[in-house]
Amino acid sequence: MPERNNKSLRPLVAGCLLFTFTTPARAQSPSERTAVVVEPKTTSATTPSNGVSPLPDPLTLSVARRFASSHRLEIVAARAQVRATSERPRIVSVLPDPVIFTSIDHVPFMFDGVDASIGVEQSFPLSHVLSNRRRAAEASVGIARAESDRTKLDVELEAADAFLMLLRQRQLIRILADQSALAEQLRATTQARYASGTGTASDLLRAETDVARLQGELQAAGHEEKAKQAMLNTSLGLNAELPVPMLLTVSAQQPTQSWLEVSSRAAHDRPELAAARAQVARSEADVSVMKSMYAPMAMLRTGPAYTMAEGPGWMLMFGVSIPIWRSGLDAGVREANAMVAMGNAELGAMRRMVEGEVADAFHSLESARARLVTLREEVVPRATRAIEATLADYAAGTAPLINVLDAEQALWMVQLELVDAEFNFASRQVLLDRATARMESVE
Repeated sequence: MPERNNKSLRPLVAGCLLFTFTTPARAQSPSERTAVVVEPKTTSATTPSNGVSPLPDPLTLSVARRFASSHRLEIVAARAQVRATSERPRIVSVLPDPVIFTSIDHVPFMFDGVDASIGVEQSFPLSHVLSNRRRAAEASVGIARAESDRTKLDVELEAADAFLMLLRQRQLIRILADQSALAEQLRATTQARYASGTGTASDLLRAETDVARLQGELQAAGHEEKAKQAMLNTSLGLNAELPVPMLLTVSAQQPTQSWLEVSSRAAHDRPELAAARAQVARSEADVSVMKSMYAPMAMLRTGPAYTMAEGPGWMLMFGVSIPIWRSGLDAGVREANAMVAMGNAELGAMRRMVEGEVADAFHSLESARARLVTLREEVVPRATRAIEATLADYAAGTAPLINVLDAEQALWMVQLELVDAEFNFASRQVLLDRATARMESVE
């Protein structure tokens, strides 16, 4: 071989040997190359140093729900999950990384020459497997968004329940205070009659016992109110020890939507149904992915080469895989089809469950509204007039104490029924909002 050829191939041989026997750095996956650590901005309520609540005064149910949806960290986590899942379509739809090969095909024992090459190899599918994987990942994003919406609705439901529990407790305290004032008035009347000789000591003792009982109930209800305040603050993402401003009651407004409108809205807006539909779409995309695996993979390798006989040149290789192990692919397709059937069945069951929930919430709300209106406009005013008339008769000496106590107990019972009716109506309204995926609430 001429000396000129030996000199020209020495740099190529040295480069091939150095590249072959040097351990390369580990290739990074697409996710490692594109991964960027981003800390989500957590939205949490800042507790003022003076212990003043950031809630408006007075506080309504709809404001409490909106406050919870903007301050609870569960929603922050769910939105971060959506952002993370949104990156999957780009991750799964890229080609495999190219591979650089060095090859020493022939080295004579005399080391007077070499046949060598350096090539870049790229594999790519001969099917739509990458686009099908992207479609499956996009369906997963839809599932994550639906789960985020469901989390927001559940957080609002928790806040509404805590709001109504505290409102009910404060209404009970108000009733206890009114009953305590009435019992104190009855005790004073009984004491006056006893001092004038027209009453008995047993009547006075019963009146004083009633006053002591109501004072104890009022004290216990105050501690229970603090517990309910802590639950409401926690459900709103606030410090449990912060004070809670005055709460406004929920009015028994007439329904603005018919049963058909409510049912149609639930079928369209419920996040559980959106998640089930996205799950079916992902399963169908998985079927397409598995069917795409029947097509072969192609491989293309190219790069510079050198031979002792011909000198420098260019090398090109092309190959395809042979998917001959069909049993595993067939099983994968059957599995994906079974998942599609399961998803369709779950979607149908979810539709039926949502329809039942909406029907129960809608008709229960109408029942609670009718009971509330009757108690508020008919029963409580009559019970109030009855106790006023009975107390006046007792003060005039024309009625015994037992009549006053019975009227007082009757008023106490209907006032408790009114509080329970208001609580039940508001709770049914909140449940209907949740069943129809409504974000706003009746005031």
